[in-house]
Parts: sequence; structure tokens; C-alpha cells
Amino acid sequence: MGIIDQIQKHKLLFVETQDAAETSLALLNYQKACENGRGAVLLSVARGKVSEGIDFDHHYGRAVIMFGVPYVYTQSRILKARLEYLRDNYQIRENDFLTFDAMRHAAQCVGRALRGKTDYGIMVFADKRFSRADKRGKIPRWIQEHLTDNLCNLSTDEALQVAKRFLRQMAQPFSKKDQLGLSLLTLEQLQSEEMQKRIESKMQHV
Repeated sequence: MGIIDQIQKHKLLFVETQDAAETSLALLNYQKACENGRGAVLLSVARGKVSEGIDFDHHYGRAVIMFGVPYVYTQSRILKARLEYLRDNYQIRENDFLTFDAMRHAAQCVGRALRGKTDYGIMVFADKRFSRADKRGKIPRWIQEHLTDNLCNLSTDEALQVAKRFLRQMAQPFSKKDQLGLSLLTLEQLQSEEMQKRIESKMQHV
């Protein structure tokens, strides 16, 4: 039995297609499945409408799996002209730009599941190339902080154990008091001289 058949035993499966109407219907039914508690799996394409333009906050997206590295199609004449311009005027190598662009899109895809301080989700980079220094270094810092060596190159069983432990932890009661000094500022932090300077600096640019 294939992986798709096994998934469909437990979850509804929806697929993004090139047809806008079909994709909109798939998204609507995906959201309904999430609302009624059954949950679902949505397969979409990097650089597509779903991966870049739609948020999956809270229960709409608790896990994102990125298969492969989303490199751009390199035979485009527009891209070739852009790469030539960057090489001639800024000495940026083609491979460096393509890798940076791919990592930016990968972060954009997995970031669809986290849309606020109280949101949480699992991000899986299912390609060992993401563990390489040249790739990992181009991923945004807020993701890099969690891509520690002990969480790279995991087996399926190891990744499953990490995911279970994380979800059990996130299922615990959440209170604002627990977050003071972490994701929320305490009164002392807010009134500190350093914070006041940062607030004043921000206000000057508004």
C-alpha cells in the first residue's frame, strides 16, 4: 500500500492544481475538515498561490513539510538577464543568488503556519541539503535558531518522537503570566531606558 493510501485512511487529502476554481474549492473543503476536527492534508507547490499567498494560522496549519529545495526555473530569459546583471554590477555569483532565493521561498512556505505569537506548528525540511552550512546560513534567523545540530538529519522515527514531544508540550495550558519576560514584556522591561529609546526611535519613523 502506498503512502497516499495510508494517509487517506486517517485524513482527507486535497491537492492544489493549476485550475484556480479547483484550488479554491480544495481550500474551502480543507478548512471545513480542520473546523470539524477531522483534519486534512493539503498538497501544494512551492512558489504557487497556496504556499505564498494564504495563511494557515492556528488549527489550519499545525505542520508543514517541505519536500526538496524550491529552486527557481533557471532557463527563464528574465532570470538569466537578472543573474547577468547581478554578476556584472555587484559581483554576486549565480549560485549564491539562486540558493538565497530558494531559501527565502522555503522560509516563506513553512512560515504560512506561524502567523502570530500565540500560534505554533511543526516545520519539517525533508531534504538533507537544508542541513548544509551554505543552505542553513541563508535561512531566516528565527528558523535557524531552532535548526540545531541535534534536530538535523533525523530518521523518520526520531522526527516522529520530536514532533510528539513538541505537540504534547504545546497542548499544556497557556497563560500570559508564563510568557512575561519571554514573548511578552514585563512592566520593568517596558519602562527600561533601552526600551524607551527603541520606542522613540520607532515613533520617529512612523
